[in-house]
Amino acid sequence: MFSKSKINDPAPKSDDTTAAPAPAAAKASTPEFKRSAPKPKAPASLISSDLHVKGNLRTAGDIQVEGEVEGDIRAHLLTIGESATIRGEVIADDVVIHGHIVGRVRGLKVRLTSTARVEGDIIHKTIAIESGAHFEGSVQRQDDPLAAGAKSAPAPKPAPTKPA
Repeated sequence: MFSKSKINDPAPKSDDTTAAPAPAAAKASTPEFKRSAPKPKAPASLISSDLHVKGNLRTAGDIQVEGEVEGDIRAHLLTIGESATIRGEVIADDVVIHGHIVGRVRGLKVRLTSTARVEGDIIHKTIAIESGAHFEGSVQRQDDPLAAGAKSAPAPKPAPTKPA
C-alpha cells in the first residue's frame, strides 16, 4: 500500500549522476547558433548646398542632395533638398523632390512636395504631387520603372492582309 517512490528519495543514486552530464556534453558538442545584431543602416550621403558636382552618382544606399549636380543619379532613396538643382536623369526606388530637377525622373515611388520644380518626364509606379508643386513634362506609370528599357515602345500594328 505504501511504497517509497523515486520522487520522494532525497539522495540521488549513482547512476542518476552520470546521466545528468550527458545532455550537457551533447549540448557542448553541438555548434551553438549566435544571433548577430542587425547591421545599422548607413546614413545618407549628403551633397551640401555649397557643393557643385559634375558627373554621375551611383549608390545602393541613400543620397540627400542640397547642392548642384550635373549628371545622372542612381540610389535607393534620393532626397532632393529645396536648395538643390539636378541636371540629369534621376533613378531611385524612392524619390522625394523638394528642389529643382531638369531631366527625367524614374522611380518606384515619386513624391513632389509643394516646393518641387520638375522639368522633364516622370516614369513611376506610384506618384504623389502636393499642391504648389511645379511640373512640366509627361507622367507615365509602369510596373517596373527602374528597368533598363523603361521606355515602352508602342505596340506594332499588324500588317494588312491581301485578299487572295
